[in-house]
Amino acid sequence: MTRLVVKMGGHALDDLSATSPVLVALAEDLVALASEGVEIAVVHGGGPQIAGLLARVGLASEFHEGLRITSPETMGYVAMALSSVNRALVAALTHAGLSCVGLCGLDGAMIRGQSLGAPWDRAGAIVEVSTNILEAQWRGGYLPVVSSVIVDEKAELLNCNADLVAGALAGALGAGTLVLLSDIDQLRSDPDDVASALTHVSASRVREMIASGAARDGMRPKMTAALDALSAGAQRVVLANGLRLHAVRDVVHAQIPTTEVVA
Repeated sequence: MTRLVVKMGGHALDDLSATSPVLVALAEDLVALASEGVEIAVVHGGGPQIAGLLARVGLASEFHEGLRITSPETMGYVAMALSSVNRALVAALTHAGLSCVGLCGLDGAMIRGQSLGAPWDRAGAIVEVSTNILEAQWRGGYLPVVSSVIVDEKAELLNCNADLVAGALAGALGAGTLVLLSDIDQLRSDPDDVASALTHVSASRVREMIASGAARDGMRPKMTAALDALSAGAQRVVLANGLRLHAVRDVVHAQIPTTEVVA
């Protein structure tokens, strides 16, 4: 595993302070892996922060098939919230000893996209990925931390789901592992039944679950991201619970419950 992409989001980012136990443990895991020569990129979302900001300005949070409906007005607030999360995450990881650089999909033309259209509006689908800026940061000794704001062909902002950004980057980088950190331990064949948790799931089974609705809400883009990553060149995709301390370390060493998506 020479390249690792980690997607952070959900309630793992509720506390963005430098003393957050989740972020301190994450930093320790990443420092250890970087010392072994692993090139790491962190991709983050910020759903709770976006929802909180929208609520403060009187705008509703609406979703369709697990993706946020993003009007042009909402897009501005999404960008503000994700920029705030990016700065706080970079500050916390830097405080813990990592040399980090905050980026978004616009930087270095990293990710270009197009609107998904109705009903999502400014929510975006990925059209083109460039890894040049990430590789430049690694050469300089920096760990890139990437938010999921991307740009379209008219240079207008798009809100892209962070799982999909992580999957696209992992595929383009040929990452050894993509870790999708969620708020639950494992994918379930029945989302309402904890006992239906899956340790391994094939890509074909994932497609069936997406089509049937068994992979629903926020799990739907995670599984789509897993398929995208594997089809584009990533070697391994693992879903784990980002609320567990040292989740990344324990994914690498197979010490916690996870779901691995296999081609």
